[in-house]
Amino acid sequence: MIKRNKKKVIFGIIFFTICAIATIGIIFKADKVEALSKYGSRGSEVTQIQTKLKRWGYYNGNIDGIYGSQTQEAVRYFQRKNGLAVDGIAGPATLKAMGIYSSSSSSSSSSSNSSDLNLLARVVYGEARGEPYTGQVAVAAVALNRVKSSSFPNTLSGVVYQSGAFDAVRDGQINLTPNSTAKKAAQDAMNGWDPSYGAIYYFNPATATNKWIWSRPMTVTIGRHRFCK
Repeated sequence: MIKRNKKKVIFGIIFFTICAIATIGIIFKADKVEALSKYGSRGSEVTQIQTKLKRWGYYNGNIDGIYGSQTQEAVRYFQRKNGLAVDGIAGPATLKAMGIYSSSSSSSSSSSNSSDLNLLARVVYGEARGEPYTGQVAVAAVALNRVKSSSFPNTLSGVVYQSGAFDAVRDGQINLTPNSTAKKAAQDAMNGWDPSYGAIYYFNPATATNKWIWSRPMTVTIGRHRFCK
């Protein structure tokens, strides 16, 4: 009887230990997936955040990898401008909008491509629905051309959410659900079709008030949009 009780106790201790280890593993795994930067954080992710926000005009402080009050306010500014929850924390949604991905979120290229396709389709729908199909593809191509250009962020989300880059982001239409035409136009652009002929800008001559944009070399006019470099 004593031996049997000892075995039960030993089994109970082993079982409890295994459960504890498994729980700790789950917690650490969850922390890794939900990793974010906030006030007091330090490291390379904070440096990336500061670099991008400074490039886009949201942040004027030093790029030191320290998430201080200036960085927190810059993140709040970015969140307000881009329709995100304004909490000053660079969580998953904010990091995605900045084009910053953790190893876990970027491990699958197919899921990343799917995310980019959806974002590009939302740009097309928000900026060019009602335009000729070729013009919708051209708008998508402009966004992709910016990703390739050294003058713009090197990710699609970075390009799209750059301050003042797209009216659809400013007025919230970027959050509308794209239709099948916009999705197809985005896919055609991602497949390499570029009816804009390498353009990195476009504008509507009937409504444009920026004199600088008129000075850009034109590549083509499609529908109501003039495309230029």
